[in-house]
Parts: sequence; structure tokens; C-alpha cells
Amino acid sequence: MYYTHLLRNSYREDGKVKHQTLANLSCLPQEAIEALRLTLNGKKLVLAEETFKIRLSRSHGGVHAVLAMIRQIGLDKAILSYETPWRKIAIGLITARILNPGSKLFTSGWWQQTTLPEELDLPMTDDPNPLYQAMDELVAHQEAIQRKLAQKHLREGCLVLYDLSSSYFEGDRCPLGLYGYNRDGKKGKKQFNYGLLTTKEGCPVAIEVFPGNRSDSLTVGEQVQLLKEKYHFQRIIFTGDRGMITSAKIPEIEKLGYGWITSLRAKDIQRLNTAGCIQLSLFDEQELAEIKDPERPGERLVVCRNPFVAEERTRKRLELLDATEKELMKVQAGVNKGKMQEASAIGLAIGKVINRWKMAKHFALEIRDGHFEFSRKADSIERERCLDGIYIIRSNVPQSEMAAEDLVAGYKSLQHVEQAFRAIKTTHLEIRPVYHRLEERVKEHAFLCMLAYYVVWHMRQSLKPLLYNPKVSLKLLLERLGSLQRNTVEVAGQSFEMATQPTEEQYEIFRLLGIQPPK
Repeated sequence: MYYTHLLRNSYREDGKVKHQTLANLSCLPQEAIEALRLTLNGKKLVLAEETFKIRLSRSHGGVHAVLAMIRQIGLDKAILSYETPWRKIAIGLITARILNPGSKLFTSGWWQQTTLPEELDLPMTDDPNPLYQAMDELVAHQEAIQRKLAQKHLREGCLVLYDLSSSYFEGDRCPLGLYGYNRDGKKGKKQFNYGLLTTKEGCPVAIEVFPGNRSDSLTVGEQVQLLKEKYHFQRIIFTGDRGMITSAKIPEIEKLGYGWITSLRAKDIQRLNTAGCIQLSLFDEQELAEIKDPERPGERLVVCRNPFVAEERTRKRLELLDATEKELMKVQAGVNKGKMQEASAIGLAIGKVINRWKMAKHFALEIRDGHFEFSRKADSIERERCLDGIYIIRSNVPQSEMAAEDLVAGYKSLQHVEQAFRAIKTTHLEIRPVYHRLEERVKEHAFLCMLAYYVVWHMRQSLKPLLYNPKVSLKLLLERLGSLQRNTVEVAGQSFEMATQPTEEQYEIFRLLGIQPPK
């Protein structure tokens, strides 16, 4: 369809209205034609940049999503049932930890670039002291908050997961900072430990901080006492790994009337296999079988086999055997050339090789002055290979309460705690490194990170349809929401607030979270 735009002059002549075409405007852009039309109608036109100005923009989308989720899951009420200045700051700290974790000084400056201060009436200052004061109040309410979370998410007879992790310090003045089993790969760094209690789905309900040299099993007694005396659960099935729930700690758990689920150590599995308790032929048709151990009366043992793990362990063992053998041959060549003659020197060189990949048990060594021979122990290698992919779940929970399949599923649920530690330590909340010098500050920091993960966990549950792709993370989705700005706009001397229009993806994120997009 073609339109003709003409500039015409109308006039009256001899009592008749006549029209004179002054110009054909059809070749002009539509915008120019509309501007001319408005001008001829007496309107005054001005440049848009002279009248429409964005005076201020604050990041709003992520703030809106996190604050709405905090209120939706009732965390604000769990912290304190009524509003106070310190509760507002605590909620602001949790939100900041999720969106852009950093020090308290960094946070007090960062949130001034967002809508957090106006949403929560937070102090617009770079002074971190109000933030520290809010953290002091928050940790003072930790026991009450965790009791509310436990009562909300746990029930009598349910499965409770527990595991311990650690994070390192920068500095050495905190009393909690001690040398221990380092999980961060930071040699020479002091650390503190922290234990996390979660539901079987991985929803966190409590965290407790320990000195950096505290072993896993020594923290178990305190946790079961917490569940019994502070949270008042009469029956819980406490689940932890084999380093956590040891034979020495099991009586403490059973004394409280609690059930437990853990797994056997490799040496115990080997003993059961040698005693003929494990019939490997059972796994030709099924992947688990329940057995009895005469040395553990009253306990249930469920033997499981993972064929993929079995294949991987067999492959890895062969690689390590080959690597060890290659290095032993170098030592042997040195001995044969006369470079090493004393048996003690030969043994020292062999020790460095044989212990590197922990393959000593699979090699027969013959060492004397000027002589070194070695060979693989085929029977030892085969005996270990037969148990590749085999693991045994150990529990006192009766058959009437949990089937064998449920025991295995319960133990495998510990992966949810591992996922929580990954989020708290690296992928999202960045608990480490820790710079605090005061013990209470470290406890506050850990508790803040746990509460932030509590929100993250709920958001992940809602956003599962978008998180199935490993390339998409919650952190990435929240960063994309960050492009939604709240703008202070000025038009012809009048100011008003205007939010960025969400994209289709942003609308979908809010829909899955059950949250209305910001306006």
C-alpha cells in the first residue's frame, strides 16, 4: 500500500474553497512528517535529550528477587518476628552475600548502587560498624533461629544429614584458627571447621563452628545433643560418612534413641570379603544385597555395587601401577649402573616412589646392597579389583522403618551437603578466605553464609527448569536480573521513578520464583 503526503494550502476564492499543493512530502521519513504536522498545529518541538533525563539508576532486579524470596519463605520472621533496624541490616547482609559477596566495608558501599537501602531503609554510609552490630545481634539469636528452621523442616523419625568442612584464614590471630585436615588445598594456612545439619533434600537448618583441628567424629556428639535437647526431637535418623559416624560414636547416638546411617571403611569391606560374607555373584543380577556380619550383631549391612565406579577404579589402578613401575625401573637402572649401592639409600629412593601413589601393597620388593628387584603382586591386585565399585551401607535402622533401598538412598543424600559446601565455599557465597580475628566474628560470618544458602537452596528448587543446563547457574540468572534498573527520570522539570522493562527470560525467572516482576 502506498501513501502520498502533500503539503497543501487551502484558501477561499469567489466563495469557493480551493487547495494549492505546495510540496510533495512523500519522500520524507515518517518522523519528519509527524514533526512537521505537529509544528503546523502550533506545537513546540524540543530535543528529547533536553527534556528527558535519567538522573539516577540503581540495580533492582536481583534485589527484588532475593528480598521477595526471603519474605516468601518466612526467613525474615524466623530471624525476628517484628521489624527492627538490626533485622533490616541483617536481611540486607544476606541479600548482599547472595548477589555480590564481600567484606562488610565493601558491602556498605556496594549496596548504595542498588535499591537495597530504599527497600529496607538501610544506612547510606561507608561505615561498616552498623553492619557488625547487626551481625552481633544476628548471632545472639542464632539458637532461636535454628530452632525455628529445624521445627519447620524436620519431623520425628526423619533423616538428618551432617557433614563437616573447613575454610582457611588470612592471618593467624583468631583463636579458632588451628592447623588441621586441610580441605582447601592451602598448605601452611590455619583454618576453622564448621558442621552443617540439613534435611535429606539438603535444606540447611543449623551450622556450628569448631576449632580448626577438631576431627569429624568429635563433633557428632554435640550435634545429636543439639537435636535432642535444643530442638526436642525424640527420634532422628542421623546420617554421616564413615569418618563421621565411627564405632566409638555410635553408642552416643543410640543412647539418645536415634537411628544412624553410615558406611564401612575399605579394610572392613576387605575383611568381610575374606570371611566369605560378600557373595560377588549376587551382583550379576542386582546392584545391592543385604548381608550379616557376625562381629556386628544388630546392625544391617547393605552391599552395593556401582559398575561405573568399578570400571573407573580399575582403570585408575592400572595407570598408577604403570606409573609406579616406570619410576621403580629408573631406580633399578641406577642400582645396576652402580649409582646406588647401599641398601639404605636404595630403600630411601624406593620409598619416595612407592608412597607417591600408595601402591606399596601391590609390589614385592627385594632390596640388599647393590641389588634391587621388584614385581607386581598379582593376587593382591586381583583381590582389590574384585571389590572395585563395592561399598557397604551400615545402619541400625530396622527393616520395618526403612527398606534396604531407602538406606542406600539416605546415605547417597549426603551429596546434598557436599553441594551446600561447594556453594558456601566457592561457587556462590565465598565464605573463604576469612580475615576476622575475633572468634564471635567468625561464627557470625559462618551463620550469615548459612542463612544466605538457605535462601539460595529455596531459589534453586523453584528454578530447576532453568538450571538443568550445567552452563546455567543461579548466580548467572541473578546477574541477568541485575540488568533490571530502577531509574529516576526527569521530564520537563518533573521527576518520577521508572523500572526497566523485563525481558522474556527475566519474566520466566520471576514466574518460576512465584514473584511479581518489579514495577
